[in-house]
Amino acid sequence: MRTVWTFTYAISFLFYASRKLKQVKKTTTFEQQETIHQVPKYFGKQVVKRSGSEVIVTGEENIPDGSFLIVSNHQGNFDIFTLLGYFKKPFGFIAKIELSRIPVAKPWMDYMGCLFLDRNNRRQSVETFKQGIKMLQQGYNLAIFPEGTRTKSSEMGEFKSGSFSLAKKSNVPVLPVMINGTYKSMEANKNRIKPGTFYLTICEPIMPEMYENMSLQELSDETQNRIQVELDRQEGLTYEEEQLA
Repeated sequence: MRTVWTFTYAISFLFYASRKLKQVKKTTTFEQQETIHQVPKYFGKQVVKRSGSEVIVTGEENIPDGSFLIVSNHQGNFDIFTLLGYFKKPFGFIAKIELSRIPVAKPWMDYMGCLFLDRNNRRQSVETFKQGIKMLQQGYNLAIFPEGTRTKSSEMGEFKSGSFSLAKKSNVPVLPVMINGTYKSMEANKNRIKPGTFYLTICEPIMPEMYENMSLQELSDETQNRIQVELDRQEGLTYEEEQLA
C-alpha cells in the first residue's frame, strides 16, 4: 500500500505542479534558480517522507562557492529524490534520455537546467557535454551519476572517466557525494517501497588546481575513492548500529 500511495502522490504532484510552469517561465535567469528549484526540492522531500524514510545529511560545509560538478554513486531510484530534496543548492541533472519522454517531468527538468544524455548516440552525447560545459562556465551546477546505472546495492560500479571532462573543460570543482541506503527501500525489496534511512554525505571537493595535472582516469579514480571511503565508513557505522539495536 505504501508503494501505491508514494507513486500516486508523485504522479499527482507532477500534474499539479505543471500549473506553476507559467510562473516559472517568468523566473528563468540564473539569479532566480532558487525560486525555480523550490518546487522540485519540495517534491523530493515529500516523496522521501511519504515512503516513511528519513535522510541524514553531513558535509554541507564542503560545498564550494561558485559552480561545481556533483559526482555521486547511484544505488537506486531514491537517489534522485534524496538529492533533489536534501542537497541545499540548486542544480540540474545530466539524466538518461529516457527521462525526457516523461511529459509531466520534462518541463520541470528543462527549467532546472537538466540535460539529457543518450549514451548510445555518440554525436548526441558530445553535444550534451558541450552544453553542460557551457552551463558550468556560466555558473550553473550539474550532477551526474558516472556509473551510468543503478547498482541496486551498496557496491559501486566503475566510474566512466569521460564524465569528468565536464569539470576539466569548464575548470570547476568536482564535488564527490556519497549516497547510501536508498536501494534498501525499493530495489532490495522487490521494488516494493519500505521505510529506510538514507545517508547523503558531501565529501571534500577536488579543486581545479588539485586535478589540473591529472588525467581523466586519475580524476575519476580519486573521486570514486573519496566516495568509497565514506561509503565504507557509513557501512561500518550502520553495522554497529544494527548490532546495538
